Amino acid sequence: MNVTEIKQAVESGKTVCWENDSYVVVKDKIGQWLIHFVPGDGNYIGLTWRDEVTLNGKEEQFYIKEDK
Repeated sequence: MNVTEIKQAVESGKTVCWENDSYVVVKDKIGQWLIHFVPGDGNYIGLTWRDEVTLNGKEEQFYIKEDK
């Protein structure tokens, strides 16, 4: 998934993960796009580098988590 696809999926209510289900892409209340390490103690990294284009991961590592 590219940056645009990730953001559109999250904004439409889908859960987007990076690498595995423990890393979830979120948009915080001030509009920042982040990757949240869910089982941890609230650790976050930016979805992208400062250029807001280059992902902190490879496109093929992002996926939509299917509801069970």
